[in-house]
Amino acid sequence: MNKVKIVYATKTRHSKKIALALAKALNVQAEDVVSKPNLGTADLLFIVGGIYGGTSLPGLIEFAENLNKENIKKVVFITSSVKKTQGQDAVRKILEEKEISVVDEIHCQGSFLFMKFGHPNNIDIRETIEASMKILTL
Repeated sequence: MNKVKIVYATKTRHSKKIALALAKALNVQAEDVVSKPNLGTADLLFIVGGIYGGTSLPGLIEFAENLNKENIKKVVFITSSVKKTQGQDAVRKILEEKEISVVDEIHCQGSFLFMKFGHPNNIDIRETIEASMKILTL
């Protein structure tokens, strides 16, 4: 992959923590979708976000609505949630309608109040980075 970009949407700062760790590993910038980043083109875009009340953040959904397949070739989700089975379904649907390929979704243990308190921890983040690096070698 030539051009890799990272964006994140966060309420609890967990997704930012994950995105910044991945950005450091890849030597790229991670940008908050709230700042409405102009990504230009990307061969692979990592979208890091949490699940809140069973769905993606509205800002992440809005960000996805503004992507196009001419600029973004492939996407990988990194999703942080209490239930590691919940995914970025709303964002995935938007991207599929735009014919932007979703390569994979990596789940990172998150927390909410006292449920799974302390996550994502360093082990969770390291495992997420390792899974992301494997995708880059495909």
